[in-house]
Amino acid sequence: MTGIDDFFSIIPAGGVGSRLWPLSRADAPKFLHDLTGSGKTLLRATYDRLVPLAGPGRTMVVTGRAHRAAVEAQIPELDDASIVLEADPRDSTVAIALAAAILRRREPDVIVGSFAADHVIDDERSFRRAVGEAVEAARAGYIATIGITPTEPAIGFGYIRAGDSAGVAGAPSAAIVREFVEKPSAQVARQYVADGDYLWNAGMFIARADVLLEALATEEPELAAQIEELAAVWDEPARRGPAVDRLWPLLKKIAIDYAVAEPAAASGRMVVVPGDFDWDDVGDFSAVAKLHNGAHRGRLAILGSQGTVIADSASGIVISQSKRIVSVVGIQNVVVVDTPDALLVTTTDNAQRVKQVVDAVRRSGNTDAL
Repeated sequence: MTGIDDFFSIIPAGGVGSRLWPLSRADAPKFLHDLTGSGKTLLRATYDRLVPLAGPGRTMVVTGRAHRAAVEAQIPELDDASIVLEADPRDSTVAIALAAAILRRREPDVIVGSFAADHVIDDERSFRRAVGEAVEAARAGYIATIGITPTEPAIGFGYIRAGDSAGVAGAPSAAIVREFVEKPSAQVARQYVADGDYLWNAGMFIARADVLLEALATEEPELAAQIEELAAVWDEPARRGPAVDRLWPLLKKIAIDYAVAEPAAASGRMVVVPGDFDWDDVGDFSAVAKLHNGAHRGRLAILGSQGTVIADSASGIVISQSKRIVSVVGIQNVVVVDTPDALLVTTTDNAQRVKQVVDAVRRSGNTDAL
């Protein structure tokens, strides 16, 4: 595939993935790990998935300064113009909108698509079909997202309520978004799945760059103006540095869902394309275990063992990065993550609570472990 001519993909590669501590750290975040056993980090897999859509040389990665060398090592194909370095994290609106503003100045009619660096997607043919429909909707002036068809009443994701068909030629499954819904209770999630009108919000956004930036300017005019000022000098290194030093501390931290997507949905300018492919945001160790064990909950997945893992009548996941012998006997749905300086032991049912441990470590002042 040569790619869609007017399409450019954006990969925001930020965040630490605190629910995957102590595997994921500030200096080695989630997207720099191979969590699937494929031999590729999540970032590299994301890039490889997007090249057939955007074409060679038409992917931009937005990441922190501290991760530049690691990103370049993972994707040596990237040139300097395709890496946007954040002075410090400012949430998804800044990452996506700044990339869109830079690309619009280089290519005024460009359509941009933002896809997280740390998600796992199977059935790439179905993924490309969904993105293709979203691009057609973007050409028609909509801001598009891809919603994942639920496979269970998950409470860890936000939901998108789909309405009537958008009637876009080339995008037969695109539907007007009626509303975005925050993470629901288990009871509400079961009702959503039963209704059939709700999709998981996977945080994928596709739009003409000018449409996206105009929507941001309507809702967050000050932030939009600051981003445009940065974009205006981004390709001039001598002017970029002083502009970043002056403007970056002023940039508002806000998720693109709140700054752009929800207001666009409220005004009928947002569409959703159902994604009928396996998707996982690998949000905790329970998800990592599921990736490796599938429906076989009685299995014990073993990743990255440098030492020896001995298991008997156990299930769940063991991730070993030390030289110690790790023995797990008679424990079901266990999570053991053994690193040279930290050990985590929990269960898959409590995997979401790992973030609380990270918060406690931070309060203790032991930031070297984070």
